[in-house]
Formats: sequence, C-alpha cells, structure tokens
Amino acid sequence: MLSIPDMIKKKRDGEQLSDEEIKLFIKAVTAKTIQETQIGAMLMAIWQRGMVTAEVRTLTREMMSSGEVMWWPDEWEHLVVDKHSTGGVGDKVSLVLAPALAACGCKVPMISGRSLAHTGGTLDKLESIPGYNIQQSADQIRTILASVGCCIVGQTEMLVPADRVLYAMRDATSTVDSLPLITGSIISKKGAESLSSLVLDVKFGRAALCKDLQSAKELAQHLVSAGNGVGVKTGAVLSRMDGTIGRCVGNSLEVMESLETLKGHGPDDLMELVTTLGSLLLKMTGIAPSLSEGSKQISDAVIGGTALAKFEAMMVAQGVTMETAQSLCSAHTDYYSILRKSEHQMELQARAQGFVLDINGLVLAQVLNKLGAGRSKAGEPVNHSVGAELLVSPGQSVRTGESWLRLHYEDPAPTPEQIDRLQKALTVGNNDKQAGVRRKLVAELILPD
Repeated sequence: MLSIPDMIKKKRDGEQLSDEEIKLFIKAVTAKTIQETQIGAMLMAIWQRGMVTAEVRTLTREMMSSGEVMWWPDEWEHLVVDKHSTGGVGDKVSLVLAPALAACGCKVPMISGRSLAHTGGTLDKLESIPGYNIQQSADQIRTILASVGCCIVGQTEMLVPADRVLYAMRDATSTVDSLPLITGSIISKKGAESLSSLVLDVKFGRAALCKDLQSAKELAQHLVSAGNGVGVKTGAVLSRMDGTIGRCVGNSLEVMESLETLKGHGPDDLMELVTTLGSLLLKMTGIAPSLSEGSKQISDAVIGGTALAKFEAMMVAQGVTMETAQSLCSAHTDYYSILRKSEHQMELQARAQGFVLDINGLVLAQVLNKLGAGRSKAGEPVNHSVGAELLVSPGQSVRTGESWLRLHYEDPAPTPEQIDRLQKALTVGNNDKQAGVRRKLVAELILPD
C-alpha cells in the first residue's frame, strides 16, 4: 500500500492507481485526514494524466459509498429514475419532466443543483415559489415519492460527502473540466440515489461545457459507461446548446414558462427535450415498449394535465400552501400575484430587418448573471425576479425597431455596455431559407450498454 505522496507521484507519472489506492484516497478525503494541498495535487495529476475506465469506475463507486446510499421499497424495483443535465441556458426541463414521469408511473427522486457561472440552477428556480423547501431528508423523500411520485430536492448532507470536498477543490484548482472527475462527481451522486435508470442530457455548443458534438459524445460515453458500471442502467441524449431552451431565462420567469408548458402551451424545443428524455427512461424501465410509445405517453401526460396535477401535489408536499399551489396551476392565474416581479422592464428593439438567424444564449445568460439572476461563486444569493423573455425565435422575421427582448431587472439598471452586448446577441439576415425553420435540439442518442 502506497502513502498519499507516493500515490500522487504514481498518478503524476502516468501510472494506473489500484482499487485499494483509490479507496484509500477517497476515505482520506471523506475523513479529512489528508492535506488540502495533497487533494489539489492529486486532482491536478488526474487532470493531466487522465484515468482508464477501471480507475474511473472505482473512483465513482468509492465516492458513491462515501456516505448515505438511499434505499427504496421492493415494489419500486425498476421504477426509480432520474435525469441529469450538463447545464444550459433556460434549461427548465426538470420542472416538466419529473412530474410527467411520475404521471407515467415512475418514482423520481430528482436531486438537483444551484446555478454557477452562466448556468441556471433548478433549485434556485423552484425557490422562487413561496414556501418551496428543497431540503428534505431521505425519509421525507421516500414519503413524497410514495404519495406523489416525484420530488425535486437538494443534495442531503450525508449523500456523497467526498464529492462536496472534491468539487470545491476542483473549482479552486482549475480541474473542473477533467473527464474522470466530472464522471465521478455526476455518477456517484446518481448511484447513491439507488436508481434503476438514468438519462443524461449532455449538451454541446456555444453555451455548453462541451463546445462540439465530438467532445460531448466523449463525455457522454464516459458517463454512460460509469453509470452502467455501478449498476444503474444509463443512457444519454446529445443536445445542442447555442441559444436558449424556450423563451424565458431567469428563475421566476422559467417557473412561469414551465407551468404554461404543463398547461399544454409549451414551446416546441422544450417539449422536444422533455419527450426525448422521458421516452428513453420509460423504455429503460419497461413502462413503454418503444421510444415512440414512450414519447406519446410523456406528451399525453403533459397535454392531458396529469403532469400538472403531479407538479401541484409535489409543491404542496415540499412546503407550498395548497392555496398557492392551486393558484399557480389554475388556467388563468396571475403569476405575479404569487411570484416576484422585477421593479423594471425594458424592451430592446431590433437594429436590422430580416430573419432571425441566431440568438446567442451564452451572452444573454452572462449579462443576466451580472444583473443578479445567477451567482459568480457558491453561496451567493440570486434575485429570482431578474430575467429575460425572448419575443422572437430563430427563423422568424423581424422588422427594424420591433421589440425582440424584454429584460426584467432591478436597480442598478443595465449599463450601456451590457445593453450593447445583448443587442449584438441577435443576428438578423436575409437568408429566406431560414424562414420558419426551427433547428432540432436533439442530435443523437446513446442507449444503455
């Protein structure tokens, strides 16, 4: 058995760590018997030298078992599912998908995260609903799943404690983008949920972690392999992330758009992702015999209103008053009577005439982050009312002076430089071949092993 410095040297020199050595490292991280400098050195050695498949699976398994591992009743076998997204702009898929899956008979213990950098966080979005409590114990999660079928919660204190340490150190040591470390972090948390099936939405493009399809495919294959390696049936969807998902970006605004989607009025791109991810999970559980049948079941749950009923019940189970939940889910609700409205709104006008060729989602998210919709470091509060509504979509024609974006902000007002960045995020041209064309978000599926 090597010492910690010897193990760091071994990985630094490009050698493969044994199962026992990885186990020793993760135990030391969890017990905090290792120096922070040693953790940082090991992370950098992994970042530089990588890990083979066997090392990644052992790392993932040891992280997964570093704390509490959830358990479920025997009758839920094959039904406990979850989804993970690598992060996007306006990505509100979880808010629609979790209740839709529950309406189809799945049990969905969706453990989500907060925003960081330009990427929005599902927990921040849900906390814009008065009373919504993201902190639920393992016993409370089981109770909610038994009565509702889905919950969307934060990571419990006892779930994968090794990841809490390693993730903070990865951020501090610029090793966040290491494939083995990304894989261990994501799959260990999902494995600790004791899932039967998992679907990964791995995004690529300008506003994603992976900038092109090939790098997204490489990450997805690592994740799928590790998931299947720890006993979770795992598949992936590769989806484009250049613009926004739906028309709203920002916490309260995304909750409103999610509720409108659950009422049958959702944008096509959001529904494309919801039905694709949902159909893959329904096929993996055996609830649907094919992807096409799974897609139909998810769509029917959303359009027919059963998913909305599940979302309402989930809100109540997680602390929202019955009156508030019913009001939000009613057909003609005034959302701003419940959700916070920003003090100011501003509409930006198109500077040219033609067809909308592109809207840069990364720029939009970065400006909104600076205005308070997100956070630059963990622990910062977010302003739930700050956000933006797109008033046009790619492929649509727009006239000079026509409003294309409604900005929701509070004091201080956006600077001239920020306004100029937003204006440059809109690309208008005269290519009539783009007229009315919406590019599909889903590029490829990776099915379980």
